[in-house]
Parts: sequence; structure tokens; C-alpha cells
Amino acid sequence: MTASTKNDHVGTNDQVGTVETRGIEPVPDSERHGHAGQMFWTWFAANISILGLPLGATLVAFRGLSIWQAALVAVVGSFGSFALVGALSLAGKKGGAPALTLSRAVFGQRGNAGPTLVTWLSRVGWETITTTTAAYALLALLGVAFGVHENTFLTVLCLLVFITCTLLISGLGHATIMWINKWATVLFGVLNLIVMGFLVATVDWSKVLEAPAGPTSGVIAGIGFIAAGTGIGWANAGADYARYLPRTIPGRRLVTASAFGAGIPLVLLISLGSLLTAGDPSLATSSDPVSAINAMLPSWMAIPYLIAAFGGLLMSNHLSTYSAGLTMITLGLRVPRAWAVVIDIVLMFLGGIYFMLIADDFYGPFSTFLTLLAVPISAWIGVIAVDMLRGREYDPDGLMDTSRAGRYWYTGGFRLPAVLAWVAAIVSGLLFTTAGTGADDVWFSGPLADTWPGVNGLGWAVSIGVGAALYAAFGGRPCATTPALSPALEEPVR
Repeated sequence: MTASTKNDHVGTNDQVGTVETRGIEPVPDSERHGHAGQMFWTWFAANISILGLPLGATLVAFRGLSIWQAALVAVVGSFGSFALVGALSLAGKKGGAPALTLSRAVFGQRGNAGPTLVTWLSRVGWETITTTTAAYALLALLGVAFGVHENTFLTVLCLLVFITCTLLISGLGHATIMWINKWATVLFGVLNLIVMGFLVATVDWSKVLEAPAGPTSGVIAGIGFIAAGTGIGWANAGADYARYLPRTIPGRRLVTASAFGAGIPLVLLISLGSLLTAGDPSLATSSDPVSAINAMLPSWMAIPYLIAAFGGLLMSNHLSTYSAGLTMITLGLRVPRAWAVVIDIVLMFLGGIYFMLIADDFYGPFSTFLTLLAVPISAWIGVIAVDMLRGREYDPDGLMDTSRAGRYWYTGGFRLPAVLAWVAAIVSGLLFTTAGTGADDVWFSGPLADTWPGVNGLGWAVSIGVGAALYAAFGGRPCATTPALSPALEEPVR
């Protein structure tokens, strides 16, 4: 490849305003660029949406925490979980591929299908929640600005407007996303700060200061809830955005940038949600959080608030949609990356229709969705984290070779130690998990759900621990250069 051709290839794949043509294939060193600060803006953008406010409301209304305890929970849960996201994104810098594509080296080409499918479901679920909330914001904006009333046609139109905006950003790809993350985050971040200032003025400080402290178990459960609802949900996407970064960037910078990029907006939003709920629990139980927050503001603040809400949700959604497209290709969808995004957009639209026009409850299914999917994602985290600590090297050709002759075929397409550790970790986590929309509508309850880890919502943490422990005990060391044979637990490649 000549120098000019190589430069053209770089421009086509990662240039602002053009469609990224690269799919899941690893990025060669010659095309790596960028700096660690990009991860700060990436995760700041993903977390400036108003969904942080209901998370904080839940800590007070349902966990019984005081505002000071809720702030502590927000700091530990947000910074801690996104430090983990940053650490896992180091695999992207090292291997140059999306997270679930790199996961083929650990689980085998077929064995990786389980974690990849769960990841895709997680992404689609988050997109549906975000799209629904943004459509509510746009409906409210139309009502305030033009006096129009909500109806089925307007609901569908608002969904289409939001997913079209998402498509324009996610469809163009990595470079456009990184550029928009920085500048749009500044704009919508300022708007959110202004709105937050007015919301603070509505706080009933006497009730806030008089609220008793909750039990220590509530604090632990709260940290688990925040971690599961924020960083854990993004842990399997970090490498997607780090894969274009040069290998020479120090890993600690990526971890720090990720933790602070997400931690700053999350702590502010979660703490504010806790403050608001200490005086008025309506936010925690509202089926339409956008309207609930809007009702707390002076009427003249409605338009800037709703614009900020819409923009913040868009920043989160385009990241999730981009990752979902890469995940679909990893699953075996044989289409260009941009078309994978289009397919994901269609599913997102159908999910929004269900939530807005069919489902009766918004946050019940949301909490249940988070609870259940956090368990298999956490099990994957445990296995991947141990594999990374053992110095995994990634073979670019092997990652893309899904044939029986491929390096990562292992035994029948499965690397048994990793797959079995993942499955065992899921089962262990579900033993301690209860999922349902309320006390009278329990979808699933594990036999150990009444124990201390189960009561405190730590089934996902059990999954991480069990997955990591089993893989550490039986996974062997990843082989960096020899593809032919391995020890007993690292099966023959062919």
C-alpha cells in the first residue's frame, strides 16, 4: 500500500463528516490517532442526560438514604464503575477492535455468541429507554412552544425525529462522534447546569436536613444500584471508542479520563435527584420523568430545559447505537457498519412505540431490565478482566477468521474454561437476584435472594467475583504467539 493510499484509507475511515467504512476489523497502528482526553468527552457525553436524576431519586425514595449518603453513593458508584470501564477499554487500545470482537479471543468464535447477544440486548434496551424519554421531552417542548397536545401521530413523529438525529451521528461513525461529543457536551452541559441551578432553588431544605440516615446496607445496595445502572452497562463498550487510540498512550490516563468524564456529571445529577426527592417523592414514581422535572421549574425555563434534556439524551443514545451496530456485526450480520446502525434504529423505534403507546409503566420495566442484564454482563467482565491481567495479546487475523482453521476456534468454536466460567457466574449471580416491577409483580427471584447480597442487590457483584475466580483458577494463561497447541484447558486450535 502506498503512502497516499494509506492516507486516503485513514481519511475514509475516521474523518469528521464522512461515513466510517471500517467495521469490526482491527485498526492497524498506522491509522491510530487521538489522545486520552477523548475518553473524558465520550463518557461525559454519555452521562449528561436527565436519567441521572431518577437514579438519585430512587436512592432516597426506595433505599431510604439521606442526601449525604446518596452523594457518597453517587461518588463511589459512578467514579468506581467508570474507572472499570476505562480499565476494560485498554483492550481496545491494545487490540484495535471493538470489545465484543476482542472477546472472541477469550471465549472462542462460537462461545463468544452468548456474551455478544447479551451485550446487544443491553444496548437495544438502553436505546429504547433513552429514545422514549427523549420523545417525551420533544412532546413537552411542542406543547410549551406551540400549544399542541400529545396524540399518537405526534408521539410517532417525535420518536422519528430523535432516531433520525441519532442515525445522522451514529451512521457517520467514530470521528464524527468524537467531534460532537466534545462540542455538544459543552453546550448541553452548560444548559444542564443552568437548569440544575433552578431545580436546586425548588428543594425543600428543611425536609432534606431533617431526613434521617439510612442503614449501612442501604448505602451498599445504593452503590451497587448506581454502578449497575451506569458504568456496568457501558463496560462492554469502552474498547469500541478506544480502538483508534495509539498504543503508546498510558493506560492510567484512559482510566482517569473515563472515571472523571462520567463521574462529574453523574455525581451532580444523582445528588440533585436525591435532593429533589427528599422534599417531594413524585420524581421517583413518575411514569414520565421529563414532565415531573418540568413541573418543578418556572414556566419560562421549560424551553431551555427541554432542549437540554433532548440534547443530553441524544449524546448518550448515539454512543449506544454505534456500539450496537458493531455488536450486531460481531454476531454475524453481514452488512456494512452504517447499515447495521440503520437496522438497530428500526428496532429502537419499535421499542419506543411499545413503551409510549402500549406499556403502562416506564420505570418498572426499566429497573427490571437493569437488574437482569447486569448479571451476565458482570459475569463477562469478571472473565475478561482476568484475561487482560494475564497479558492477553490479540491476533488481528485470528479475530476475523471465523472458520474452523482460525486461531480462535479452539474446541468446536468454544474456549471451554471461559464459557463455563461465564455460565457458572451467571447462575451464581441469579441465585441472589430478584427482578420485578414491584412487590406484587416479581418476574424472577433466586433461591438466595433473601440473603444479605440478594437483599442488597449485589447479584451482579457475585457474578463478577465468581467469573473472575473460576477463570483465574481454570483458564490457563493466554498464548501470545503459538496458535497450534496449548495446555489441557487451552484446547487445540484446529
